[in-house]
Amino acid sequence: MELQAVILSGGSGTRLWPLSREQYPKQLLALVGDETMLQATAGRLAGFSGRLPVASAPVVVCNEEYRFVTAEQLRAAGRASQHVVLEPAGRNTAPALTLAALAVEEADPVMLVMPADHVIGDLAGFQQAIDGGIPAALEGAIVTFGIVPTHAETGYGYIRFGADRADGSKAIAAFVEKPDAATAQAYLDSGEYLWNSGLFMVRASTWLKAMAHLQPAMMEACRRAWAGGSRDADFLRVDKAAFLACPSDSIDYAVMEKLAEASGLGIPGCVVPMSAGWSDVGAWDALWTIADKDAAGNVARGDVLFEDSRNTLVYAQDRLVACVGIEDAVIVETPDAVLVASRERTQDVKQIVASLKAGKRSQASAHRKIHRPWGWYDSIDSGERFQVKRIVVNPGARLSLQMHHHRAEHWIVVKGTAEVTNGDKVFLLGENESTYIPLGHVHRLANPGKLPLEIIEVQSGSYLGEDDIVRFEDTYGRN
Repeated sequence: MELQAVILSGGSGTRLWPLSREQYPKQLLALVGDETMLQATAGRLAGFSGRLPVASAPVVVCNEEYRFVTAEQLRAAGRASQHVVLEPAGRNTAPALTLAALAVEEADPVMLVMPADHVIGDLAGFQQAIDGGIPAALEGAIVTFGIVPTHAETGYGYIRFGADRADGSKAIAAFVEKPDAATAQAYLDSGEYLWNSGLFMVRASTWLKAMAHLQPAMMEACRRAWAGGSRDADFLRVDKAAFLACPSDSIDYAVMEKLAEASGLGIPGCVVPMSAGWSDVGAWDALWTIADKDAAGNVARGDVLFEDSRNTLVYAQDRLVACVGIEDAVIVETPDAVLVASRERTQDVKQIVASLKAGKRSQASAHRKIHRPWGWYDSIDSGERFQVKRIVVNPGARLSLQMHHHRAEHWIVVKGTAEVTNGDKVFLLGENESTYIPLGHVHRLANPGKLPLEIIEVQSGSYLGEDDIVRFEDTYGRN
């Protein structure tokens, strides 16, 4: 029997816009420390010496849109996994966990279910609580971990706990929605409530039994999706049509809140208190709360200058940001968008994202810098009939063999060595060398070297959209 880390990495993190976006959400960002939130989550059981050994690699459930970035981040952190389950669309956490349970059904481990976008400040406290939940999980319970509250928080749901259980956990008396300020203070004063963390522990067989009993339609859709799926390198694809037919619901609503009423099921729900410096970093004010501050309460990431400013968070990604006389604000600068907000109103950033989506603005879903399985590109300038991109290709990687109907391209090598396919010719280009790809020519760019290849691409033509690509061959299976 092993303890199997299961990482749910499907969220979009709209309240952390403009840094977090639909195609590059907050779990892929290094918001706290040098590791991304996904990488930190994948390493959260490192050195664990509890009641069960830890499986060598996590099971990760993520949206197929950012599968390559997810796999690359895991590899870079030394946590590469051959069990990256791809969701063709978001269906909330209950179906996501069901897919993970189906992936490990035969081994039937104890699954530690962790959202990929949380912060844990006290790793020892986290692992101690996890070890404390193992006996209940082994006995067939579904365990959740409740955070011991440090203040009257209105942004979290709460769990009221009941009597101590023989396995060391506590009974769950009630799940409570996000309270108002007065109610949150009453919860804190009573000492009977914990923050609902979204962390769970359960054997795979126990979870599948609960789903079959409580959510049969969801269970059947997930089984059909899994049975109709296939392996694609390190990725496990499910049948798209079957999964799209799956109802959408969270673990709490679909299962946890129904366990007490499920007579004859024999699966109890219980909670283990945890004190581990936890935060779900749900909005920019939460990041300000947990970040290191200067004497005036300011938090700076990037090139930032403060003058007579207090209690302000500034995240500068691309340029110098200078603040004079600013108080209780959040300023986030990216190459294509700038957010300025009152620190007390950062929960409302999601309304900005909704407006961007309604207007079909690209800033809602993607950054100017776009990650691809072979590297990334940054659209650094554009105008009528032209676009300029900075392209970086990873060592040993190559783009698809492709053709464009509406544009020609000039390539200038800035760093590294490029292997170029241009029509029926294949040749190498070194630094400060260039080539021209006429409209309609079949072409490919590859990096045969051991260092990143960097080029500047100048496109010209009547249409410059990314959908003007005809792929003839692709290493990564894209159409």
